[in-house]
Amino acid sequence: MSEYQKPIPEPDFDSLRFWEECRNHHLVLQRCGQCQRFRYFPRAICPTCMSDQYEWEPVSGRGSVYTYSVVERPPSPEFAADVPYVVALVELAEGPRMTSNVVGCSPREVRIGMPVEVTFDDVTPYCTLPRFRPLAEGGR
Repeated sequence: MSEYQKPIPEPDFDSLRFWEECRNHHLVLQRCGQCQRFRYFPRAICPTCMSDQYEWEPVSGRGSVYTYSVVERPPSPEFAADVPYVVALVELAEGPRMTSNVVGCSPREVRIGMPVEVTFDDVTPYCTLPRFRPLAEGGR
């Protein structure tokens, strides 16, 4: 296996638990201890009520494509073999929206509102990226 050449996330204090759970193929989000809203991306303060209280909770990993773009020209040489690929904003069933990729189908098949579910891509032994694939038939 060749070394992964693309940029990978650098976890910080607020996001470390998120990335650790992804490595275990679990999707978790912070849930505000005051207003009870889930939030993504991980951060110290709730963007809704400004509380610094939260818990990490597992989420379904299901959602729908809120919007997307098909990348036809690679932003750098490391992405050249991947084009065309989909960068999407996925609205999770729990409310937050995550930027990720839609995989497991042709970019031409992706549509706004398309039901998707999380899948995990182990890009290195230390980094797993959450991506989304079309929801399997009967999955909803």
